[in-house]
Amino acid sequence: MTRDIASAEAELLARANKLAGSTLADVAAATGNPVPLDLRKAKGWIGELLECALGATAGSRPVPDFPELGIEMKTLPVGRNGRARESTFVCTATVRGGHTETWENSPVRAKLNRMLWIPVDADPERPLAQRRLGRPFLWSPCAAEESVLRNDWEEIMDMIAIGELAAISSEMGTWLQLRPKAMHGSARTTTFDENGVPTKTLPRGFYLRAAFTNRLLGHG
Repeated sequence: MTRDIASAEAELLARANKLAGSTLADVAAATGNPVPLDLRKAKGWIGELLECALGATAGSRPVPDFPELGIEMKTLPVGRNGRARESTFVCTATVRGGHTETWENSPVRAKLNRMLWIPVDADPERPLAQRRLGRPFLWSPCAAEESVLRNDWEEIMDMIAIGELAAISSEMGTWLQLRPKAMHGSARTTTFDENGVPTKTLPRGFYLRAAFTNRLLGHG
């Protein structure tokens, strides 16, 4: 890591640290964003709010949120016990089959290579506006963690490649899993079955299990 990159990374973390302890209403007011009543019709709002507050530039592109630093930002909803309440979306999966991705050039690895995690109070009994941000931290997978994540990814992508998408369940994968991802039930994308026949299916996404993010929080 060059000195310039290290300096910019430290600056990003310092900006994120300044948000620690703030309510979502505080951050929303500072960025001129209204707070929705709840997240049922505003899924992703917290992440978008923090991207705005911290100056993320990736938008909807399949690259890390801070592409010049190679850093992906993820919110980490936690309960009163400090444990992660849900899995974490990583990125949309390629389900067409015949992919040429390797782990090294995959969007999943690009996202997981360097991450800024921001814990967020997710107590369902607390109004959204009053929920507070926790202390952020930067993380990159160690060799052992990357090995497990890579094995999960390769197992899933190998099944997609041979047309076995329908056989992939959310139970597969030690830390990385594949699940349907769609804003509504009518969303469809194209894949191919084991005979190479094109068929429509729900879009899929890669997710990190809560068991993994709890390890990062010290609850593993």
